[in-house]
Amino acid sequence: MDTKDIKYDCNRGSITYRNDEGELKCDFNPGCCKLSVYDWLKDIPDEVTRDLFEVRFKNTRKLIFRNTSGQQLQVGDVVVVEAVNGHDVGIVTLCGPVILPQLRRNNVDIKTYEFRKVFRKAKSLDIERWQEAIAREHKTMIRSRQLAASLNLNMKIGDVEFQGDGTKAIFYYIADERVDFRQLIRVFAEEFRIRIEMKQIGARQEAGLIGGIGVCGQELCCSRYMSDFQSITTQAARTQDLSLNPQKLAGQCSKLKCCINYEAAAYIDAHINIPQVRGPLETEEGLAYLVKTDTLKGIMWFSFEQNSMTNMFPVEAERVKEFIKLNKRGVKVSNINPRKDAKSPEFMSAVGEDSISRFDDNNGDKSRQSNNRKGRNFRNNRKRGGNGSDPKSS
Repeated sequence: MDTKDIKYDCNRGSITYRNDEGELKCDFNPGCCKLSVYDWLKDIPDEVTRDLFEVRFKNTRKLIFRNTSGQQLQVGDVVVVEAVNGHDVGIVTLCGPVILPQLRRNNVDIKTYEFRKVFRKAKSLDIERWQEAIAREHKTMIRSRQLAASLNLNMKIGDVEFQGDGTKAIFYYIADERVDFRQLIRVFAEEFRIRIEMKQIGARQEAGLIGGIGVCGQELCCSRYMSDFQSITTQAARTQDLSLNPQKLAGQCSKLKCCINYEAAAYIDAHINIPQVRGPLETEEGLAYLVKTDTLKGIMWFSFEQNSMTNMFPVEAERVKEFIKLNKRGVKVSNINPRKDAKSPEFMSAVGEDSISRFDDNNGDKSRQSNNRKGRNFRNNRKRGGNGSDPKSS
């Protein structure tokens, strides 16, 4: 098998190639599996979920099917499954008792829900037809955008997914307002000669379909594990004392980053113990102005210079509460900064206070210095006559 003939499809997490007999093969590629779930109950038998399998299609679309074929299936098998009309082709990504938490997550009752069926393992002819349908997706998406623009529709078609048998396609689109696409569906049906399904998605879902790397260096959360998107407000950023810079707070979807909500609840709980300082504290040394607050540590930094971050000193939040009560009674606070030699917080790199030259070879430096001294002595000897004596004395 030539490596040039291997085709990687990260949208479906598969690798396709032709063997020595010319037969098209498809293997599962776990490294490209979006919304992947770690099977922490692997090899544990369970009669309830014995015939249930999670099948992945394109991008983040996954469904759970019941195996009625009688064939032994495992993770990585390419299977032909039941669709609304016709059949579809996907890859088994999960099986066993770990499916039960996935069903509860999607509010599916295993006793009453009617699961669609797994017909069989995909044959070579099924994979050939599946790959032919996949090859049409990009051209169809480009042409569909042109048709939508010709009808002056305020929408963006973000992706197209063909069914495994090539008789149906799902068009994922984004629109800020309601769109009447009845005429568009008729145009699509005449142009592509397939059944059409329009599915509206949001900007966050589009980012999950496309995927990418975030500023944290990891894969986007929306494509890695998130399936439910909660509303995110700037209040969550204010709670964490984040800079309200749209360029820093916005993700690749141009919306507020989902990770802003991750620690918001912890900061809200911590803010309960932080007093509200509406003005400077009156002390015997002068007015102390609040500069910054370390919410999680419960420490507030003050300075005697207004709008300045120089000569700051820390005060615990509990002490600040007592000082505010004293000021309300007209009492000036004494000894607000018991640690006069306290230093302002400094920002350090990940390596701390280590020198940047800590990796230099000290022995090499010494040898270079010795060679430099020898070179200088040699040049001086040549100026003095070559033997180290003064030329005038000779």
